[in-house]
Amino acid sequence: MKIRPYRLSQISLGEFSLAGYSVAGEESVIIAPELDCCLDIGKCPREALAVNHVLLSHGHADHVAGLLYYFAQRDFQGIAGGTALAPAELVGPLGDLMAAWGRVEGHVPPHRFVGMTAGEDFEIRRGLLARAFEIRHTTASLGYSVIEVRQKLKPEYMGLAGPQIVELKNKNVPVTDRVEMPLIAYLGDTAPANYSALPHVANAKALLIECTFFDEEHATRAKAGKHLHANDLPEVLEGMNNEHIIIIHVTRRTNMAAARKILREKLKPEIHDRVKFLMSAKHIEED
Repeated sequence: MKIRPYRLSQISLGEFSLAGYSVAGEESVIIAPELDCCLDIGKCPREALAVNHVLLSHGHADHVAGLLYYFAQRDFQGIAGGTALAPAELVGPLGDLMAAWGRVEGHVPPHRFVGMTAGEDFEIRRGLLARAFEIRHTTASLGYSVIEVRQKLKPEYMGLAGPQIVELKNKNVPVTDRVEMPLIAYLGDTAPANYSALPHVANAKALLIECTFFDEEHATRAKAGKHLHANDLPEVLEGMNNEHIIIIHVTRRTNMAAARKILREKLKPEIHDRVKFLMSAKHIEED
């Protein structure tokens, strides 16, 4: 029997990169190491242990099963901190799970849960925040945008020298505007919705969007489970300005060549040219 090694796909997007594994019903985890966050945790691959923030979209096992291991291993390895953001409704049940495992293992690892609601921001670090937004799935769920925040000098002060700007600041004159630069938008698992109406989603550099089903006979299953079908993508992606559109959460039964052909037929060229599959073989490094 030939055993295929577990590998994460890796995509470089310039100032940050993504490493992950996302197969529907099996595991979904996307690590953004330069942004110190992980979008869902899957079974917690070792590469996820180094990031300090886990952004949980919902409570299904393929997205959250490794959370206990994340906190336990960080504690074992002496890595301080570790925070998991989650829909507010899940904080209590997640705490119960940690307590139950403590009775099994004899020790509850240090952990921190932050309950989030749609529209709330959480500061990952100075100048970088996670913003929760509503998604449409079968259980308590949230999507997340990871946003860089900068202070840009107001146009009317562009020609001033440094001491003049300092003088204005000393007089409590606001000399900068707050500028948001969305880097990642993660939809988790979701039914179709008008996500292009959210600027921090529509304008994110990278959009991580599930497309669980491609076969026509699975359209009913997609609707029942509140997942996206390939038929939904033209409408959902309309108005999206993302430089990279990364398809995740494809089922293992999906033929990738057939899926690519379907997208070429369904999507406008200007949208299709920005699409890539996370689990494409070309994104998996070989030894």
